[in-house]
Amino acid sequence: MKKKESKKILILGGGFGGIRVAKDLARKTSKDISIELISKKSYFEYYPGLYRLVTGASPIEVCVPLHQILPSRVAFHIETILNIDLKNKKITTNKGEHFFDILIIALGSKTTYFNLPGVDTLSLSFKSAREALELRDHIYELFETHAHPSEQELVSHFHVVIVGGGPSGVEVAGDLVAFMKRLAKKSRLEPSLVTIDLIESNPRLLSTLPRKVGERVEKRLRNLGVNIFLNRKLASQEIEEVYLKDMSLKSKTVIWTAGTELSEVVQKIDGISFTPKKRIAVDLTMQIEGYSDIYAIGDVAGTEYSGLAQTAIYDAKFVAQAISDRILNKKTEKYISKKNAFIIPVGDDWGVFVFGKFVIYGRVAYLMRHIVDFMYFATVVSPRKLFSLFFEGWKYRAVKKRKNEGVCEI
Repeated sequence: MKKKESKKILILGGGFGGIRVAKDLARKTSKDISIELISKKSYFEYYPGLYRLVTGASPIEVCVPLHQILPSRVAFHIETILNIDLKNKKITTNKGEHFFDILIIALGSKTTYFNLPGVDTLSLSFKSAREALELRDHIYELFETHAHPSEQELVSHFHVVIVGGGPSGVEVAGDLVAFMKRLAKKSRLEPSLVTIDLIESNPRLLSTLPRKVGERVEKRLRNLGVNIFLNRKLASQEIEEVYLKDMSLKSKTVIWTAGTELSEVVQKIDGISFTPKKRIAVDLTMQIEGYSDIYAIGDVAGTEYSGLAQTAIYDAKFVAQAISDRILNKKTEKYISKKNAFIIPVGDDWGVFVFGKFVIYGRVAYLMRHIVDFMYFATVVSPRKLFSLFFEGWKYRAVKKRKNEGVCEI
């Protein structure tokens, strides 16, 4: 009897989708199937929690080494992907080449600045733990270098402009206004010198959610002291000045949360089609159109709800099952998009939970977000590591340390 040829499954990306599909495949496939994962980072970043790094949380709460998450069956490579050759089933990285039988692209997305002059070099972001910590240090430095001769200069010095009124912009605005006012008091400054502006190009905040939700969140932010500018589009940025279409703002701090796009390595893949939203076109089994055994999941996939962590996890579970079924010559089910719930914290002890028409506001929603964070980590790390993450994070905040060393390689 001829021995069955083993297959090699290669996963690109160590985010929500990459981790979930690796764990599920390790459980669903036989050991003669080789599973490998390539990531440019040695750790997983919990993106929904990155905004908390800006206001003093520890990196240990959002940054976990991948070797502590991935099953021992999964071979892990820390490499930067340079080219994806689907025709020859070959991946080129900074360290060499990898060939595959089955490929899963789960590379996520990156920040885009829409070619606005000056924005990419002068604004700050928190798409990664490194960026979030740079933003946090920048905020601290504002309060360490505030020896200005006039009150007018102080107002400009502590003026923060946040671009983008989606979930990320709302979350950081709600946290940052209270955080900076606390720092002002500690620095013996008048808290009213702190100004937080939130700029949104749409006529309301959280434009993908029901109108009443955006209006309620807007009211909450205004009560916290955040100035909100709707129907405003950023035109350009220069040092200490931001230009909108119809006004300008004096500020040393511009935080960009307004948009994402696929990485260059995905955009330049030969022979694939993209959707109108510039995501990879996939069929009803999540395979890239025109290719067999090559899948796209999460942010890169052109599905209805792509761009969310929940969608990446859902896609990963589906693809792991689809690959397992194909290997066992079973019928593959068709992909059905799944509507997601949103839990958005807005300042201390207040949040909003949205699932379809069902909405909860207040402290309950805020606590639900922390429960969801805890439950997610419970699925990817051991119980011992889980409690260590949250205990060390609590201890870090309790002593109000400025820097964190040796927690993750950022």
